[in-house]
This record gives sequence, C-alpha cells and structure tokens, in this order.
Amino acid sequence: MSTRTLPSATPHLDDPEVTADVLVGEIERYLAARVRTAHPLVTKTTAELVAEALGELAASPAPVAAPAPQLRPPAAILRHLPDWCLSLPVVRAWHGGGRYITAAESLELTALVIEAFGWARGSQRDHQGGRCIFGAQYALHRLGYGDVHTMRLATGYLQNTLGTEAGSYQVWNSHPGRTREQVLALVRAAAANARRDCQ
Repeated sequence: MSTRTLPSATPHLDDPEVTADVLVGEIERYLAARVRTAHPLVTKTTAELVAEALGELAASPAPVAAPAPQLRPPAAILRHLPDWCLSLPVVRAWHGGGRYITAAESLELTALVIEAFGWARGSQRDHQGGRCIFGAQYALHRLGYGDVHTMRLATGYLQNTLGTEAGSYQVWNSHPGRTREQVLALVRAAAANARRDCQ
C-alpha cells in the first residue's frame, strides 16, 4: 500500500516561483473573506477613539466636590427599641440607612451613638439602651449605615489604635475601671487615624 501526498493549497515560501503578486493575492482573498467585527458606522480606529475620550476628559472641568454631609447620630428614642426593629425598612429610611459612609465616619457616628444612647460596660446593650463600642457599631449596621466591610475596617482601626497589648477592644471596653471618656477618646482617636488614611 502506497501513500500519496496531496499538493499544498498554498505555495511554499521557499519555492522560487512565489512572487509578491501571489502573496498580495492571498492577502486580498483573506481580507475579503473576513467578517466585519465593528459596526459599519465605526470608522475610527481604537487608538483614535481612546485618544478622543482622553481628550474629552482632559478638557472637562474638574468636578466640584459637594460638602460632606453633617453626621447626626440616630435618634435617642431608638435606644428603647429592640435591636431587630432597627433593621425595619421604615426605621432605616427615617434614620439615613443604606447610605455609604467611610470607616472614619462610622467611628465618628459610633462615638455619637455612645453619647446619645449612653455607654454600657459588660454587655452590648444595657437595660436603659446604653451601648458598648461594639453595640454602637452594631446599631449603626442594623440601621444601614455602611456595610460589613465598613464595620470591619472601622473595627481594625479601633484595634490598631488600642494596640495588641490591651487585647480585644470589646474586652477593653468591659474592664471594671473603664470610663465613658476613655471609650470616647479611643473611638475618636481611631476615627482620626482612619481619616488620616483616607478611610
């Protein structure tokens, strides 16, 4: 049994009979067979479109930043409601829930909640509605201020400001000799650190 080799459909480049005309003909057939990928009305190259877009960005005036919104703590009446009520849509909408806030703003609001609701030692919440640091953060989270990432970032700043030698900030908050002023000083120092880092 013998095998036959089929002649190649395209000429070999090392063949002396291949000329520039043959190569040009192959290229023209290839290009004619290609399907158009862009919309027929697009006549500019990608580089021209990118240059045009960047030129428009450079020519447009810099946006004027809106003033930062005034931070207000949630109403003190909320300290009397059970925690599950804080996540009700009507309560969240009434108290600014669902709003993006930075870690620094979250910490500033935490201090304002402790001032407005009262401070608790030994539990997230006392019978009068006072909150520990974590309890104040939790109340803000339930009301929709920021998200889990914001709360974790703020927690990291609290812990870093406190330092590793003091242990967890929740345990530090519950220490028998702790005062409300010390707690507020820690939260505000953590907020200043977060603001310095643009967080």
